[in-house]
Amino acid sequence: MPTYDYSCESCEHRFEQFQSITAKPLKKCPKCGNMSLKRLIGSGAGLIFKGSGFYQTDYRSEDYKKAKESETSTPSKTPSDKKSETAANQTKPAKDSKPAKDSQKSV
Repeated sequence: MPTYDYSCESCEHRFEQFQSITAKPLKKCPKCGNMSLKRLIGSGAGLIFKGSGFYQTDYRSEDYKKAKESETSTPSKTPSDKKSETAANQTKPAKDSKPAKDSQKSV
């Protein structure tokens, strides 16, 4: 049900009212009793999403879900394994490494 804003032209009382879309606008002010109420143009209301299908993850394919499960189920390397692997790679000299040639010739 939408919320409508009303303002009384006599006493300047402002309020909000929940009403059905098909309901006729109110005419009588609840504060002063005059028949000078006007329905205002409101800013609208926020949408309330209920149920599934509103999040990006709700639209994932079955293949994606299976791949994600297999990613999380495989054991990953521990931080100490990663450190020892990095250290081993740094201590090995490169076989094909040659000193860089000076590309600029002195004139």
